Amino acid sequence: METNRQKKIAGVLQKDLADVLQHAAQDGMKGIIISVSKVLVTSDLSNAKVYISVFPQAKRDLILEGLKENTATIRYEMAKRTREQLRRMPELFFYMDDSLDYIEDIDNALKGKQENPITNPDILNKRQKR
Repeated sequence: METNRQKKIAGVLQKDLADVLQHAAQDGMKGIIISVSKVLVTSDLSNAKVYISVFPQAKRDLILEGLKENTATIRYEMAKRTREQLRRMPELFFYMDDSLDYIEDIDNALKGKQENPITNPDILNKRQKR
């Protein structure tokens, strides 16, 4: 269970990361929207899992690779922004948020574009828990 401190730090990181990534997207990637959907901080506050949503989805693998390659730069920028609030900046680990894909699959199935998942639940992809 997450403590209040973990939740507060996750909220600060989520807000500042969204700002940093949106600013980077404005500079070099026109027409791409990057949002930080969730941040999970470990109990010792040393690691943070960052879940990212990217629109359009065709570029999400490219964006994820770019984030992973530039993690040190992003972490440095985040440390500058949060130096008044955090003593140490957690290590950042980036993951793609697949919840929008999952919701879209369910929506298409319920609209009749796919086989009905109520009669055959095996057709829906199982979500990976991370």
